[in-house]
Amino acid sequence: MDVTISLISIDMPQDCNVILGHAHFIKTIEDLYEVLAESAPGIKFGVAFCEASGPRKVRIEGNDDELMEKAGEEISKISAGHTFLIFLKNGYPVNVLNAVKNVSEVCQVYAATANSLQVVIAESEQGRGVLGVIDGSSSLGIENEQEKADRYELLRKIGYKL
Repeated sequence: MDVTISLISIDMPQDCNVILGHAHFIKTIEDLYEVLAESAPGIKFGVAFCEASGPRKVRIEGNDDELMEKAGEEISKISAGHTFLIFLKNGYPVNVLNAVKNVSEVCQVYAATANSLQVVIAESEQGRGVLGVIDGSSSLGIENEQEKADRYELLRKIGYKL
C-alpha cells in the first residue's frame, strides 16, 4: 500500500482569518453555519465541508458570497474526507473557536490563523487525509522585554485584555 505526501497552500482572501478542521457527519455544514451566525454578530463568513461517503460533494454555506466561493475552491484543493474550512472577515477565530469546537460533529481543529497556511496531505488509494498544518513562519528568537511590553499594550489596545 503506497502513500503520497503533498503540501497544499491555502490562498486566503485579503483581511481574512481561516479555521481548518475535521468533522464526521453531513449535518456539519448546517451546524457550523448556525454556530458562526450566532457567535459573533457582524462577522462575514464562508464555510465549506467535504463529504467522505455517498455523493462525496463539497457543501458550502455562509453569509458572504465571495467567502463562500473561496472556501469551496480551497477545500476542493484539500479534498480530504470530512474536512471543513471557514473563512472569516470582521472577526477573529478567538470570537468563534470554542463554539466551533463544541459543534457535536467536530473532531479536531487543525488551525485557526490569519497567517499563511499550508496543509500537509497524505493520499492513498482510498482517499486523502490531513496530517497537519504549517501555520505561518518559523520563530526568530525569544521576545525581549520591549517586545513583551509591546504585546501587552497591543492586547489591551484592541480590547482582548483589561
